[in-house]
Amino acid sequence: MRTTRARLTGLLTGLLVLLTGCTTGPSLEDQGEVTAPPGDSRSLTIGSAGFTESDLLAQMYALLLREQGYSTQLLSVANRELYEPALESGQIDVVPEYAATFADWLNAKANGPDAKPVGSPDLNATMTALRELAAPRGLMVLDAGKAVDQNAFAVTADFAKQHGLKTLSDLGRAEIPVRLAAGDECVQRPYCKPGLEKTYGIEITAVDPKGVGTTQAKQAVQNGQDQMVLTTTTDATLDEFGLVLLKDDKKLQNADYIVPVVNRARAGSDRVAKALGKLNSVLTTEDLASLNQQVDSWRRLPEDVAEAYLRDKGLLKSSPSGGTSQR
Repeated sequence: MRTTRARLTGLLTGLLVLLTGCTTGPSLEDQGEVTAPPGDSRSLTIGSAGFTESDLLAQMYALLLREQGYSTQLLSVANRELYEPALESGQIDVVPEYAATFADWLNAKANGPDAKPVGSPDLNATMTALRELAAPRGLMVLDAGKAVDQNAFAVTADFAKQHGLKTLSDLGRAEIPVRLAAGDECVQRPYCKPGLEKTYGIEITAVDPKGVGTTQAKQAVQNGQDQMVLTTTTDATLDEFGLVLLKDDKKLQNADYIVPVVNRARAGSDRVAKALGKLNSVLTTEDLASLNQQVDSWRRLPEDVAEAYLRDKGLLKSSPSGGTSQR
């Protein structure tokens, strides 16, 4: 679903070594609730999950913090099972996350894989649950902005025009049988086939297991093999395949708004929150899709795209410099 950039040699091995040596860090399982006061370390490590969008967000976080006088470096780890414990231990200080997904992930970690999900389409309820789960682990969840990366469904522009479709409700009312290109888990996931059928009354005749938002999945809709594809709201390549999103007008999808999560003891200060909060006033879902496109389709570097965007929005005043390092 998301493009992964080449990583520096030995990165993952190095992080595994770091995590192995972090048994004395503020782990919930070992130490109970973390009660350290909010900290304000002047040197911060920004984590990325290793795909384009996460890289872009991490670069913007680093630049905004550097603007406020922090020294920053980036660490990319394409595995939440690794970077979340590193965030707890202070090996990573800040990471961009997705509210509902991270809430459910922490909930499963705390209460077992069969725990009832706490993420929902309601952002306020999701954020409340997320903050309650994060706090005992020494983590702070900062405010969500306007940008959201949710699951979404797309059809060809011609198909939408032919049947007068703008929303998923329109598709349900049209009573058109739909073959859906998606991941094989779509058959059981409540946001996918079961939800489309129950919430919107859409007849899903089959799920074509081509993955979420993959080129193969979008080509299958483009050539008429399938009628609809599961992708994301920040998919920057839909135009290339002649596809348009149908609005989730009944809010089937969870509130996966982008939120910064920080290690409270090292980056829990108001100054950090204020610096990162500046992005909330400008970054939209459409902006994020455009930024993704510049990296994935135009082959620009995430650091260049991130800096150009922040300067265009007036969020960077200092001269360009090499103050942000990567490892």
